[in-house]
Amino acid sequence: MATPHIKAERGDFADTILMPGDPLRAKYIADTFLSDVRQVNAVRNMLGFTGSYKGRPVSVMGHGMGIPSVSIYAKELITEFDVKNLIRVGSCGAVRDDVNLMDLVIGLGASTESRVNRTRFMGHDLAAIADFELTQHAVAAARHLKVPVKVGNLFSADLFYTPQSELFELLKRYGVVGVEMEAAGLYGVAAEYGARALTICTVSDHILRGEQLSADERQTGFDQMMEVALESVLLGD
Repeated sequence: MATPHIKAERGDFADTILMPGDPLRAKYIADTFLSDVRQVNAVRNMLGFTGSYKGRPVSVMGHGMGIPSVSIYAKELITEFDVKNLIRVGSCGAVRDDVNLMDLVIGLGASTESRVNRTRFMGHDLAAIADFELTQHAVAAARHLKVPVKVGNLFSADLFYTPQSELFELLKRYGVVGVEMEAAGLYGVAAEYGARALTICTVSDHILRGEQLSADERQTGFDQMMEVALESVLLGD
């Protein structure tokens, strides 16, 4: 049945969903990579679609920006629409010297400055980690497609424009592979409700070196990431 944020019925979503932040990215994924597509959500223009990739049912829907937004959609998809596997596909910034523009980053875990997982975990620290098998499949797909990949800890920030510029040197020292805004929340929701989750990002900018991709390069990187994500879904069957 419909929720306040998703107007769909049980069965409208596949058991696996790919989730970019931007709902127009969701439409792009559906139009470009999926066949037999039908739209299953348009509430608040958070577009959602279900189709198939090489015969495998797959859904795609935006999740908005930040942990609160992704947490709402992830929870409802899991508990109301029986989604089992949620894969965030997005972009991140790099801080480590060995992580470069266009690299693929797979979030094995996600640290954060947000308190949402402490609230969820009765004040304790939750190890917000990705599902092991989803991670394995994504790494295998990236290596098969010869896409440079780094696997490690993400940092999910609450503030895009942080006043704490010294934070990035700290993240570098601790080996963080990418800075983004959603993975820790997604992993916490998946843990609470018994689903599997993963975050795959393209490095769109290097925060400490001041480098960034052009618009055309961002599109190329996104398409490369999508191929890895979709091929990883097939490895899970």
